[in-house]
Amino acid sequence: MVGGVLAVLQAQTEALAALPGAVQSLSAAVKNLADATAGAKETIQTINRLAHRIEGIVVELEEPLKALAPGMTRMAEVLDDPVITSVPDTLAQLQRDILPVLRTLADTNERVAFIAGSTERIMSFVDETSRTLAGIPGAALLGRRKPPSKPPRD
Repeated sequence: MVGGVLAVLQAQTEALAALPGAVQSLSAAVKNLADATAGAKETIQTINRLAHRIEGIVVELEEPLKALAPGMTRMAEVLDDPVITSVPDTLAQLQRDILPVLRTLADTNERVAFIAGSTERIMSFVDETSRTLAGIPGAALLGRRKPPSKPPRD
């Protein structure tokens, strides 16, 4: 019995000796829990501020987005049309066929302008030559000559 009492006393002594370490560990755990709680509180506050900002943005954008919905629906129907899939091919065909024609038309305009200028210079030369020829004695007689008649056909 004395041995049992001694064993109990020894166990109590060891428990009492371990008690400050356990209290210290428990205090550290409580402190860590308090720190984690403070961090969670800060996180919740940040999330709350973010939620308020997002709510303001949603309120601001809700009506314009609702107003866009019918147009977006119509646009989706148009984009689903099989004709839309042919647009890139059509544009490529236009680029291959029509653009060279338009370039040629632009070049033609420049050529016609050049020909018009050349024709004007030629007409000036012809007019000057006509005046010079008109000043030659007897030149008027050349203008009144009848062209030679064509021989009759058999």
